[in-house]
Amino acid sequence: MAILVTGAAGNIGRHIVSNALEAGTSVRALVRRPAEAQLPADVDVVPGDMTDLDAVRRALDGVEALYLFPVLDVVPAIAQLAREAGLRTVVFLSGAWTAGLSLRDRESWTYAQYVEAEAAVEAAGLEWTMLRPGPFMTNMLWWSRSIKSERVVHAPYAAATCPAIHEADIADVATAALLEPGHAGARYMLTGPAQVSQIEQSQALSAALGEEITFDELTADQWRDSVGRFLRPGIAADLLRDWSETAADPASALPVHDTVQRVTDKPARTIGQWAQEHLDAFQ
Repeated sequence: MAILVTGAAGNIGRHIVSNALEAGTSVRALVRRPAEAQLPADVDVVPGDMTDLDAVRRALDGVEALYLFPVLDVVPAIAQLAREAGLRTVVFLSGAWTAGLSLRDRESWTYAQYVEAEAAVEAAGLEWTMLRPGPFMTNMLWWSRSIKSERVVHAPYAAATCPAIHEADIADVATAALLEPGHAGARYMLTGPAQVSQIEQSQALSAALGEEITFDELTADQWRDSVGRFLRPGIAADLLRDWSETAADPASALPVHDTVQRVTDKPARTIGQWAQEHLDAFQ
């Protein structure tokens, strides 16, 4: 069996590549800059961007399953190309908000776009699995520069909470859906093992570093101004609403789900594990 991993140089994709190779599966990776990707030598690397449909078509030739990273503008076209190429399985990285569990999710900037993308994957007529993870633990990497330079986190809503998930857990579930039977038609809600507030996340990093990290609580406007250069306004607005509402009422946060344990037969990784594994980013 051979699989194609899009987004293979990213946080989740790298783990999927490693998992699949360990399972004895042939892996092809579509990557924008192969020289910088630093993938294992036995990965069949196809140069190309996901928006380059000719490159996608070449990469799909001869594989049986696809891990589809959410470049939303081209998801419908790639799903159709996968069908034309005779693929059996597609595993799509969506998001927890797509389930529309709360008014906040249904009114979010991202909701309609991901609902449309999931519908396009379903319409392609493949055996599909939707991965719907909650907030990623890797979001803490946003704090790396200020932690490195001054041992401070600058962020709003210290009490905001979520069941943040380790990227390796998402990859483990994705790998199971790509390589094992029994996952077709599943919409997997994926979370970490517990609710963790932003201040608790900073405390986990502090414990891993063995040094005190101060939490400098910004106002919403201060934070919005600080991220305006790299974060879309719609995403920033979604995050601020989520943080403000869960800080005021932790019960309004996305519930913890045991999907990682059920699918992989391993407990979801904790925030402390993530902090220990990513120390280099904060030192």
